[in-house]
Order: sequence, then structure tokens, then C-alpha cells
Amino acid sequence: MKVKSILVSQPKPEAEKSPYFDLAKKYNLKIDFRPFIQVEAISAKEFRQTRISIPDHTAVIFTSRTAIDHFFRIANELRVTIPNTMKYFCVSESTAFYLQKYIVYRKRKIFYGNRRFEELMDIINKHEGEKFLLPVSDIHKQEATTLLEKNNINFSKAVLYRTVSSDLSDLSNVDYDILVFFSPSGIKSLSQNFPNFKQNDTVIASFGPTTAQAVADEGFRLDISAPMPKAPSMTMALEQFIKKANKAAKK
Repeated sequence: MKVKSILVSQPKPEAEKSPYFDLAKKYNLKIDFRPFIQVEAISAKEFRQTRISIPDHTAVIFTSRTAIDHFFRIANELRVTIPNTMKYFCVSESTAFYLQKYIVYRKRKIFYGNRRFEELMDIINKHEGEKFLLPVSDIHKQEATTLLEKNNINFSKAVLYRTVSSDLSDLSNVDYDILVFFSPSGIKSLSQNFPNFKQNDTVIASFGPTTAQAVADEGFRLDISAPMPKAPSMTMALEQFIKKANKAAKK
């Protein structure tokens, strides 16, 4: 089967240059982008029911830009003034810089790691006297909470937003050669939006072990898995598969 079309279950890249655009041009592919999941805010009323008080904390841990947006959103809705003494611990430098949207960056105590939570943990351990707040989605990786608990860090986990399936009713079907997924929630959305979906010759690609497991749990066949030693990115994994498939189709 020659690969002609791909549906990526994420928003279309905003930058003019993207490995996906290069892939489409190189192999004359139709690549569409459509988020299969979306973020839904937890209301101020719901948050109050958790009895978590933001002012009781002296530091916040951010693992994503979405977490930053919803932390300041809920603070605004609750009319909570974030003190200038609040410390911010971010999983990466780019996440830390995103704080400039809400605070005067140079006047705050901001710390960041190098994309891996284990590295941020080394910094957090040097501030063990703080009381940390960890904003998360209802569906989140357990790595952060596991490491914080293992290191006896005083923290509260605050669910500020939830991940839900997007409404894809405007799509009559998902008739593409390859479907690309990046989270278990995306796989769940596929099943919810298209309950009669039969995989047949459709190739399913997934990124990360939890997404791969979700593919199996839903009873689908996993054809492309990333990251792999020879394909650390999804686009590299896709290209390797396309090369092989298109070569076989010519025979």
C-alpha cells in the first residue's frame, strides 16, 4: 500500500517550517491536522470543593504552559492575589519564559530544569522547606507526584483542568492511510467519535509507551511506534515506514 494521506491528531503547527510539512512535500502526501482531545477548565466552584487554598502555598510547580494558564485563571476567578514572594519551579526553560505572560519575570524567583522532571527534582530538593502546589489535568503522568512523594516534599496536587474528547462529528470518517496519536486520550476519542471504526488496512502510529498500550487496550493494531533508537521523533518514524511501504507498493 502506497501512503498518500495522514491524519495527525494534533493542532496544525503554527510555524512555517515543520518536519510534517517537509514530509508532505518530499513524498507528495496529504497531511491533515485535527486535535482529537481538548482541555476543559475546572470551574472555581469545583476547585473550592477540593478545599485547596492557593495562598497556603509558597511555591508552584509547572509541567506545562497549559498548567500555567489554568493556575492564573483559577486565581483570577477566585480573586486570589499571588504574592511577589511566590516561587515558581518549571520543568523547562521555555515553560519558565511563558510565565512572562502573567508576571514580571525578572522580579520573581523562578527555577527550571532541562525538560526532565528528575532534573527539576534536584532543584526542588534544595527548597524542601517550601509548600508546593502542583497544578495538573485530571489525566496526567504520575511521574511528578511519585517523585515528590518519594522525596518527602510537602505538596498539594490541584486538578485545574480536564482532558476531554473533541467533537469530531463534522468528520464523516477517518479514511486516511495513517492515523497518528500522541496520548491515550486521543485513542479513546477515536473510539468515542467513531464507534464503528474498523482498522482494516489503516496504519496506526503512536508516540510513547502509554499511548501504545492504549492502542492495544482498544483492540487496535499498532503499526508504527515512536520514539525508537533509530526514530526518536514521530516524523522520523513515519518517514521510515513510508519509505518501506512505498517501495513495497512499487513491486
